[in-house]
Amino acid sequence: MPDEKPQHYYSNSIFWVEVDRIKPNPFQPRKHFDEANLTSLADSIRQYGVLQPLTVTRKEIERPEEGIFVEYELIAGERRLRASKLAGLTQVPVVIRAQEDTDKMKLELAIIENLQREDLNPVDRAKAFQQLYDQFGLKHHEIGTKVGKSREYVSNTLRILLLPTDMQNALSNGEITEGHTRPLLMLSERIEEQSVLFKEIVDKKMTVRESELIARRIAVDRARKIDLPPEMLSIEKALTEKLGTRVRIEKREKGGKVLIDFFSQEDLAALLSMIGSQLGTQQPAFVGDYAEPTPTIPNVVEPEAPPDEDLYSMRNFSL
Repeated sequence: MPDEKPQHYYSNSIFWVEVDRIKPNPFQPRKHFDEANLTSLADSIRQYGVLQPLTVTRKEIERPEEGIFVEYELIAGERRLRASKLAGLTQVPVVIRAQEDTDKMKLELAIIENLQREDLNPVDRAKAFQQLYDQFGLKHHEIGTKVGKSREYVSNTLRILLLPTDMQNALSNGEITEGHTRPLLMLSERIEEQSVLFKEIVDKKMTVRESELIARRIAVDRARKIDLPPEMLSIEKALTEKLGTRVRIEKREKGGKVLIDFFSQEDLAALLSMIGSQLGTQQPAFVGDYAEPTPTIPNVVEPEAPPDEDLYSMRNFSL
């Protein structure tokens, strides 16, 4: 039993420890465990056993009238421990780390293990970095050195925590990607536009590139709106709400343009149908997967693909 072994043997030996005596790592950076993956791992453990030992530290606790009681605190392997419990195992193989049971070491080892296995989602990784920064005073470049990443990587990861909670949750759940956080963070000082862009990313399955183009355009529009008369701003907002997509008015010396965002041929067809219903006119149906050509309106022309530098605008489309 590990209780009887000298300390210097611990790090080089594997022991079998009861799962009920292993306590979770309080500094475990990983907060989300996929139940389906845990079930699959449990099935594998039932068949093949735990192939890689867990890493723990050993603690001696004195209990009144019971003497010395030994328990173990997990450093790395929480997913394997949870799956082992699901599989009904009473004991698991462990490596006991000696003289390295400081809180800082536990967190570092847990982060490094998860990063090496790519098990941490971006939000959990950012929170782990923040913990190293807040609780242990590590600078960004020091964190990067410990986890094998650049200072810029650490700084950019920490910026994720500046996003609202609902966006962080969407990132943790895989509804948006880490790449989508860049355009969202560009709008940190424009909460309403940030929220609208987030909703569009989720609902319309927008790519990172599409999201970045919109975020950049919003940033440019900030200066443009200073010169736009209040009545036109009101019309622009009303059109946006009515059509359910982003609308931009460009004022010129004489007249101007109304630009309406759309993300697919189906979106454009829905927009034209909506406008047509307001005007009381019949709208053309697009040729393709969405509808058959309307026989009363021949020669329907497909809209040309917009240029890269203005991916979402319909040039010269006016209401």
